[in-house]
Amino acid sequence: MYQISYKVILMFLLVMCSVSIKAQHNEKNIADKPLFRDPVFDGAADPSIIWSDEEQKWLMFYTNRRANDTSIKGIDWVHGTKIGVAESTDGAHWTYKDTCNINYHLKDVTYWAPEVIKYKNTYHMYLTIVPGIFKDWYHPRYIIHLTSKNLMDWGYQSKLTLASERCIDADVFQLPDGTFRMYYNNENDGKSIYYADSKDLYHWVDSGVKVVKDRGEGPVVFTWKGKNWMMNDAWKGLGVYASDDFVDWKRQEKNILQMPGTGKDDGVKGGHPDVIVNDGSAYVFYFTHPGRTAENEGKDNTQTRRTSIQVAELEYLNGNIICNRNLPVQINLKP
Repeated sequence: MYQISYKVILMFLLVMCSVSIKAQHNEKNIADKPLFRDPVFDGAADPSIIWSDEEQKWLMFYTNRRANDTSIKGIDWVHGTKIGVAESTDGAHWTYKDTCNINYHLKDVTYWAPEVIKYKNTYHMYLTIVPGIFKDWYHPRYIIHLTSKNLMDWGYQSKLTLASERCIDADVFQLPDGTFRMYYNNENDGKSIYYADSKDLYHWVDSGVKVVKDRGEGPVVFTWKGKNWMMNDAWKGLGVYASDDFVDWKRQEKNILQMPGTGKDDGVKGGHPDVIVNDGSAYVFYFTHPGRTAENEGKDNTQTRRTSIQVAELEYLNGNIICNRNLPVQINLKP
């Protein structure tokens, strides 16, 4: 009698211990909210995420806007920016690492919207350049190609010839035939999305074709659930598109991340995304301006400038992508 009770109690304790360990493990992989804030300028935006084989970590590259510099007036704070880097082992918790060493120097050069990929043991960055610090938005910007072996030191390769002299926000995707396609925002044509193609990532041929006519920027293309997707920053959350041929993109009716969330620093629309598809799940990394609420409309200060990086898990429902940004995100990215 006592022996049976002892075994029952022992089994009960083992089960409870297992449940506790599992709960602790799951809690460990719940993403921080917000996911990341830049400790230097508090202006992290436009995330681009890649696995580093050398460091065995995930690295997040981002536009490092000078949000907390109170001496800056007008829109100077979004110019003169460097590219910041954060690191993580699982995608749930991120810490600041450093800024990149970009071997492309101009007076007061501005670096925006890094796109980072790896191909044949070389890392490639496609980076938007604004050649100076300006007080309005109507100046040239273009995309350059850089390469690296360690993801921190980047050597200049070329300036890309694209549809106009005002092109930003590159996103590079390898097509099923092995060639590469770069989607980007052509500001001179209504801020629509164009593309260029390359066989080797060094030589690009622009299509001159507008594949998304809607106004928007920061495109990201990915394959998930057997479909090809594009998201972009539509300034009313993220527009979502699907395509069978990577040219004819059909927009789904509803944007995601348009309605404010309830989490910390997430009570406003989401902007300029990256998407990581990992182990069957898809996660959207985006940034917010937490201080840009209705009561702060028209104000320009540190609170309305500062930004936070956030993450949410995507869901597939009836042929569309949906996203509940208020749910805790359990994420453990695998290499």
